Amino acid sequence: MARAKAPEADLGTATAPGAIDGIRVGVGGWTFAPWRETFYPEGLVQRRELEYASRKLSAIEVNGTYYSAQKPDTYARWRDETPPGFVFTAKAPMRIVQAKVLANTAGQVDAFVDGLSTMGEKLGAILWQFERKLDREDFAAFVDRLPVEAGGRRLRHALEVRDAESVDATLVALARKKNAALVYTDSEEWPSFADVTADFVYARLMRARSAIKTGYTGPELKAWAERARTWAQGGEPAKLPRLTGDAPKLPHRDVFVFFINADKERNPAAATTLIDLLRKPA
Repeated sequence: MARAKAPEADLGTATAPGAIDGIRVGVGGWTFAPWRETFYPEGLVQRRELEYASRKLSAIEVNGTYYSAQKPDTYARWRDETPPGFVFTAKAPMRIVQAKVLANTAGQVDAFVDGLSTMGEKLGAILWQFERKLDREDFAAFVDRLPVEAGGRRLRHALEVRDAESVDATLVALARKKNAALVYTDSEEWPSFADVTADFVYARLMRARSAIKTGYTGPELKAWAERARTWAQGGEPAKLPRLTGDAPKLPHRDVFVFFINADKERNPAAATTLIDLLRKPA
């Protein structure tokens, strides 16, 4: 069956799925050549891919900011190309997260965050990903210094720590003190624990398989829908690994779920399928 032609005239009026009971679902980025065969309509021009993706998903994680922070005008353009109800999260630059002394990057952090603030209400969270072993005192000073607001809006920070020796109960306590989310991933490569540490949850799912059109099987996606609902209702999924006891119960938490990496040509299908599942009664 031939793919649908690009609905060029409809993009400007279409709306985003928006958060479903506080749950947002998306992918990393929006420019990926294979998606022109598996996600974008035939004939859609590349300059309108963000417009289209933001009307099928409720969030996009911007990974390009890891390599180079953008100008405020660029963030403003992305903001204006996306509909109400849609948000971005942005990955912090490697020049910050790979600095030898993290506590010395305060000026760079402020400059990056100030630029992002141009997004206004379209900025959902900031992702800070650390690959190496962390000096505990230095990291604690860095986290404590992360700005709590920009442009008059409260900021949300998500911390992804990939060094196994740096992931323990002390890290959980530090994140809870700052109201920063520890990122949960389903990757087998990185240490990953589902301790809830903030008033929001940030999950990055990395096991999509190209042989499955939706990346994950139906039962797997249904399980993730249930976990997302549990998080959104203020709880913690029972069967995910944790380092500490239960987090304080809240009546509600916002949730971000991103399908990232792996066989990424399937990530949009995984995201849109999960959105469809969340729309159905539990």
